[in-house]
Amino acid sequence: MSEPKHTALHDAYVSGDVVVTPHPRAHALQANKQHLTRLSNGEILKEWGASEADRELLSGCIPPTHNVTPQNADELWAQRKNLFFKPISGFASKAAYRGDKLTKRVWNEILQGSWGSYVAQQLVPAGHRLVNVDGVATNLKFDVRAYTYGGRIQLLAARIYQGQTTNFRTEGGGFSPVVVVPDTVFSGSTPFNTESKLPRSGAAPPKCAPRH
Repeated sequence: MSEPKHTALHDAYVSGDVVVTPHPRAHALQANKQHLTRLSNGEILKEWGASEADRELLSGCIPPTHNVTPQNADELWAQRKNLFFKPISGFASKAAYRGDKLTKRVWNEILQGSWGSYVAQQLVPAGHRLVNVDGVATNLKFDVRAYTYGGRIQLLAARIYQGQTTNFRTEGGGFSPVVVVPDTVFSGSTPFNTESKLPRSGAAPPKCAPRH
């Protein structure tokens, strides 16, 4: 809302005449992707007084993330196949790119700021799930989303998809429920039979996995 073209919306929000979601302050504090560059930096966290346990927890959840700048552009381009590029103010995977799919033309547009500032994040390969799509065993990607409010998880859901990013175009893909099971190893248990009946289209992963 800082752009001149959004002055009317800004003034309406400040005067309390409209309700904006997501809440601008909450978005700035919790959803700005630039925070990832700090939360994935162990030295900064240590300077902030974060405990060793908290630093270890964050390092296991947040892949190393860096701002894309003219100064590190050559280095990031050379390492692009192991990176994922995201606009800081983006959402719903818009203008987000896997480095191995990135063209030189798009890279130059990113550096020129055509879509705002970007971060480069270490690529974390998506999990896979065999899904029965019209009788055909199809290997699809999945990730798990945690919907939160007031510091508590309200809902877990999985997204089943194929391609660079999550989408609703994949046949057999879409939202799936998530079932959380205890981390328990039962003595004498029988290994999962990989030739057993495949889950139906949209079936959830058998165990909740963190989304990086």
